Amino acid sequence: MSGNGLFPLTEEHEMIRQAAREFAQNEIAPIAAEYDESGEFPMDTIKKMGEMGFMGIEVPEEYGGAGMDTLAYVLALEEICKADASHGTIMSVNNSLFCYGLLRFGTEEQKQKYLRAVASGKAIGAYSLTEPMSGSDAGTMRSRAVREGDVYRINGRKSWVTSGPVADYIVLFTMTDPEKKHKGITAFLIDTRQPGFSVGKKEPKLGIRASATSEIVFEDYCAPVECRLGEEGEGFKIAMTVLDAGRIGIAAQALGIAEAAYEASLEYSKEREAFGQKIGSFEGIAFKLADMKTRIEASRLLIYQAAMAKERAKKTGERFTLEASMAKLFASETAMFVTHQAVQIHGGMGYSKELPVERYFRDAKITEIYEGTSEIQRLVISRLETGLR
Repeated sequence: MSGNGLFPLTEEHEMIRQAAREFAQNEIAPIAAEYDESGEFPMDTIKKMGEMGFMGIEVPEEYGGAGMDTLAYVLALEEICKADASHGTIMSVNNSLFCYGLLRFGTEEQKQKYLRAVASGKAIGAYSLTEPMSGSDAGTMRSRAVREGDVYRINGRKSWVTSGPVADYIVLFTMTDPEKKHKGITAFLIDTRQPGFSVGKKEPKLGIRASATSEIVFEDYCAPVECRLGEEGEGFKIAMTVLDAGRIGIAAQALGIAEAAYEASLEYSKEREAFGQKIGSFEGIAFKLADMKTRIEASRLLIYQAAMAKERAKKTGERFTLEASMAKLFASETAMFVTHQAVQIHGGMGYSKELPVERYFRDAKITEIYEGTSEIQRLVISRLETGLR
């Protein structure tokens, strides 16, 4: 056992963390800047990650996954994100938003058909809730699924779909009963190779640029009833349950970005000289480093706490919403704080693309936005604590 006592890590945990660290530093770090610049999807390294078991860490081996726990997942994701948050985003969506939802709510047939391929890395999964005019308020979505016998005819446009342009399967949330608003949302498993599905405009993003993000369009797409995930009207509940898991992943991503920025700043402060001494000896720099380190370690504890709450939930069925939201809120704001300070510590070089610090800064911002903004996290946390609406 190792770890900090509160969260003892097994040999298995240490092994996956080390494997992820070596892969990230040897295979991902050398190409991260190039893919950030081009915006190209890093298919080769993603396939290798699948072969190593990183794309379905918590999925049982019988369904093609690694059969490990949530702590193993966040440890591996943190290491991948230290090298490149784009690879981490793809990994997070695959694990948290696709595999977790299917494992939790899918039928045995659905797990055999969709989960095995995605968890083993042979296919890529995605999750689609947001629309051009519907973000945090999911009850206003305009896309529709109308049942016609044994099929649902789906029409509409979804936006900000991570891995949308390359996904083989997508968990889609759309309206089956608009009058019920969020209680009229239903989830479906979409095969992107079927007629009626197309990829819309790709998003030109500030950060995580190698993670392909796009609109997706449905024009009379026919989804058989057996492709429905859960029952009609259960979509919103499924979406929110899955986002609890997703937020732990985003928190781990934010932690990885923050750690990379901190480590770069620490090294720079020991090397760079000004006024005849290392800049790390000046309180103006030293105190920044102290604050960065403290927030990083606080984030880590919140993330591990959320991971353990999720593990307990597998046995008890209880929600881990509070722990996930607190971890996501604090870690994402830590990533923004740390990367901002890192640019400042590096001065002009922090603003240059010659170093990865400016990429960390750009990548950090999205962690405060997707899978529930910081404002939504504060709303969730306060409502759970006060019981008020």
